[in-house]
Amino acid sequence: MPFLHSSSLRRALLATAVSLCLAAPAAAQSAPKDSDLATFAPSKNPNSDKIDYSIWDEAMKNLVVSMGPSLREGAPRPDPSYGTRRQYGHVSRYRLEGTRVMFSFLDDDIIASFTEYRKDLENTANLVDIQALSRNEQLAYWINLHNVAMVEQIANAWPVRQPREIKVGGVLLDDARFITVEGIKLSPRDIREKIVYRHWNDPMVIYGFWRGEIGSPSLQKEAFNADNVARLLTRGANDFINSLRGTQELGDRLQVATIYKEAAPYFFPDFEKDLRAHLTRYADQDTSALLAKTRGAEPKIAEHDIADLAGGVREPSYTNITSNGVSTSFRIPQAMTALLRERETKFQEIIRKGRTGTVTFSNIDLPGDPEDKGEVE
Repeated sequence: MPFLHSSSLRRALLATAVSLCLAAPAAAQSAPKDSDLATFAPSKNPNSDKIDYSIWDEAMKNLVVSMGPSLREGAPRPDPSYGTRRQYGHVSRYRLEGTRVMFSFLDDDIIASFTEYRKDLENTANLVDIQALSRNEQLAYWINLHNVAMVEQIANAWPVRQPREIKVGGVLLDDARFITVEGIKLSPRDIREKIVYRHWNDPMVIYGFWRGEIGSPSLQKEAFNADNVARLLTRGANDFINSLRGTQELGDRLQVATIYKEAAPYFFPDFEKDLRAHLTRYADQDTSALLAKTRGAEPKIAEHDIADLAGGVREPSYTNITSNGVSTSFRIPQAMTALLRERETKFQEIIRKGRTGTVTFSNIDLPGDPEDKGEVE
């Protein structure tokens, strides 16, 4: 595995200048044939090999910021930056949901190491029989590879307001085949739909894939692995379904995120019936009440703005950061300061309402548990 420079990670947390490493785009590739993709079908006789994702785990813990659970309250439109009528930063009503990546703090070394790590994950498939791994191990591999590739390309293109506008080799990011596994060119969409959605039956896998947008499932603050993949997917499902960017009401109709339309051919053939059953599986008290008083399921909710802290722009106005009344050696944009203050206010509201967190039990074996307990089907 390549080394994600820890010193650079520490600098990223404090740096104010952003240097972009604009890597040469990969050439567009034709769609892989189904006969080629058949090689990625999971083996019926898995082995016990493991892949170590500790480096990516360290990166996520340092670069991903959680905005906390949804309160199902749309954020109001923020005031323009001081001294200008121009609106910098995030304006989305969903800006206090999900997680954010600190793209605006990344330097050349960190961005280059993302590309190095993505290539190393690709090469792992030349050293390890991916298809012969356990199903959870394979699933963790594909989710991590997809998300590493998305972080890498967005970091290369930043500043950008909407990741869906990024092009790699003249092709939009989601369909650009810049990922190579066992000699087969793949796009992020190929990994989701033609490998994972095709070979896994549980729609919870939807919540592992990060699109770089506020409206997508959250990027988790830890890497996926065989032991935690079910737990992290459950966390992602709970977070997304019980948020405004996942489910809302319009009159007596239920509106849902557009990502469910993409997944419908694989998991929701009878769309409204199957999706509502899936949502019910993870719905909290408020969402259960929402499902009970609405009908249908209209895939209309989308938010394509970048899931970062700065809103995908470089703001010219900065705020000095202070600690114990003493100014530190770095500054952050005013709009980012305002977002983080909103986040703090939200957390205070969560505490006031008594929603201080959840306790998750994992890897606990009980008498009578099946051997494949925790495996994502």
